[in-house]
Amino acid sequence: MPSTTAERPKRRLRRIPASQLIAIAVRGTMLLLVGVLIMAATKDWAELRWVALLALAGLPGVLTPRHAVLASLGRFAETVLVGLGASAVALAADQMYALSDGAGASAILPYLAVPITAAMLNHRPLESAGLLSVAALTLAVAGWLTVLPDGTRQLSHFGYLAACAQWLILAAVGTITTGAMQRAALIRRTPQPYAEATRLLTQLRQVARQLPGATLDPGSIAEHLLEELRPIGRPQRAAVLAASGAGRLVVLAQFGVEADDTSTRAAWETSLDADSAIADAWASQQPQVSGRSQLRSFDQTGPVSAVVVPLIAGVRTVGLVALERDGTNGYPPALTGRIVAAATPAALRLEAALLFEEVRSIATNEERQRLAREIHDGVAQELVMIGYGVDNAQATLPEDAKDTAEELRVLRAEITRVITELRLSLFELRSEVDRHGGLTAAIAEFARISGNQAGLKVNLSLDEAGRLPASIESELLRIAQEAITNARKHANAANLWVTCTVDPPYGLIEVSDDGRGIPDERTDGRYGLAIMAERAERIRGRLEIRPRDPVGTTVAVVVGGSSRQEGRATR
Repeated sequence: MPSTTAERPKRRLRRIPASQLIAIAVRGTMLLLVGVLIMAATKDWAELRWVALLALAGLPGVLTPRHAVLASLGRFAETVLVGLGASAVALAADQMYALSDGAGASAILPYLAVPITAAMLNHRPLESAGLLSVAALTLAVAGWLTVLPDGTRQLSHFGYLAACAQWLILAAVGTITTGAMQRAALIRRTPQPYAEATRLLTQLRQVARQLPGATLDPGSIAEHLLEELRPIGRPQRAAVLAASGAGRLVVLAQFGVEADDTSTRAAWETSLDADSAIADAWASQQPQVSGRSQLRSFDQTGPVSAVVVPLIAGVRTVGLVALERDGTNGYPPALTGRIVAAATPAALRLEAALLFEEVRSIATNEERQRLAREIHDGVAQELVMIGYGVDNAQATLPEDAKDTAEELRVLRAEITRVITELRLSLFELRSEVDRHGGLTAAIAEFARISGNQAGLKVNLSLDEAGRLPASIESELLRIAQEAITNARKHANAANLWVTCTVDPPYGLIEVSDDGRGIPDERTDGRYGLAIMAERAERIRGRLEIRPRDPVGTTVAVVVGGSSRQEGRATR
């Protein structure tokens, strides 16, 4: 139905922004107050002309508050009129009461806060300060030009000066307060975490491009630190550890500890609740010297000297470096001081690398979740609808169309197979190493679900004595998923054996099947094998793909074994 003429004004009123309605109400209230004060001071209706002039000058600020020129000119006119009106109203009040106390100026000067505060609210602090200066100059000039009945100039009277100074100060204080409140409100409205994250990530990207060697890998930084400390402390065993959560540490790099033979393997003490120099150094943020080895299951047949130095960035401990060698008095105070001086600069580098690794991990997981949602809501749903369409076509076929029915049955079976594969891919994308469940739980869940879908008998051997760095756990999970998926899709196997052993910094993932192996002519799996090799190299692991006796294939990846420094002779 067409709008009537009576409805149009109402609709136009609703389009007025709330801020504009507030400005009209404030100006109207101030004009009414000023009019009442002027009448009380002068008893002269003619002096209300200043109220009318101020209302006229305030129209641009009400109608076009965001206009860069008109609104500013309107506020300038209001300020000048207040200055001129203050002198005129003060003169009229002096003539009425035969006094020269300047009290009449206070009748109109409260309006001075309106244009100055309006400028500040429109994010024009310089204009606000300029209007305050214009008001002071106008009051001074008008007071100098106005001559009182006794022949003296109005500016020479203390009452006029006091009234002008009082309201100028109040206007300035009100303007400053308005600006502070406006900034506080803006801070509350601004999504600070996102703004701060954007700023920091931008800086991180710029810094990462300028880093020597362009590396932000915690493991590489830890290995470089050990290389720097090796000629200083001359340790036989050393490690760099960092926090992993749940009151434990993880080993980022080490040397001197045999990790290939699981029966003789020794590991660093990673519990922060243990009675060790490592736990004491972490808690006290002070270097700790000990006569005991910091390795668990270490056969200490003779005296051992160990020193543990905390790596502190700001006020936070980001890691530890532990050095030890056989013998007594291995790390006197002077040598410990040299080790601390050499290790201190690495703390900030290590913290930056750990933070970058965490950000990268969060971003990767978010992207995997996003891809999973896109596939589920897009391709997966379309395939399901196609399957329903094939079912409907099968249901409406005539009885004599047996060939067509068979083709549709085969097509429906293939669609079902593709949907199953797609759901397993979605599960793989969504799978993550839970903070509390650990790597073994994530691999076991994926193996069970994938094996059940393919009719495989899954045999699990799980042993997790601690946590590895999050980045290493994530890569090991993806390698295990790829190996299990290859066995499910291509091996035509009946059994699947999955072994997961974690004893930080050592980790072993082994996936075996009793299928047909990897034919030389098959090329579709080469890309997956290359990806597994890249992931293993990224975490400085060793990937091995070999035939299983008597049939099948074994994929194994080992991390935390003999490091790159292991084969070097101790200096």
